Amino acid sequence: LMMKSINFDLMSPQEREGVEFAYQGFLNSLYFTIQIVVRSQKVDIRPYLEKMDRIRSEHDNMLLALLMEDYIAFMANISQQTNIMDKKFYLVIKFPDKEVDVRRALKQSASFFTGLAGLFSPSKPTHVTIDEITLEQAKTELRHRVQAVMQGLAEAGIQSLPLDTEE
Repeated sequence: LMMKSINFDLMSPQEREGVEFAYQGFLNSLYFTIQIVVRSQKVDIRPYLEKMDRIRSEHDNMLLALLMEDYIAFMANISQQTNIMDKKFYLVIKFPDKEVDVRRALKQSASFFTGLAGLFSPSKPTHVTIDEITLEQAKTELRHRVQAVMQGLAEAGIQSLPLDTEE
């Protein structure tokens, strides 16, 4: 899921408390693991400033062009002094595969030396085969998990959007 952020600092104490309790309730209601990923990326505003400069040069209104020139200089100064960041928030819902959990537990319980030998040996490509019934059950369970998470986030005031495979 891709999530929209909320500005916690602009909220009143009562709103903050409501969001905290709703988020706490959401986390306590989960019966599966989730992963929250924050992707921060530096934004290059030079193309934006160049576009603004082109628009400014096309204007006949001298006052508007002067104001735009001041704005462009201000933004260029800010971009040189600070890093302008774009943050995206994602929530990853695990695919419901009980066999993977069992295999992981068995692998972790193996001896230390066996584990070390496995680290240095060349890995073999693994092929996963799954029958149609299991696939449909997994898809249904995943849809239920996505809906539960979206509803829990909505109660905390966080908008979310499920992503498709390519996204």
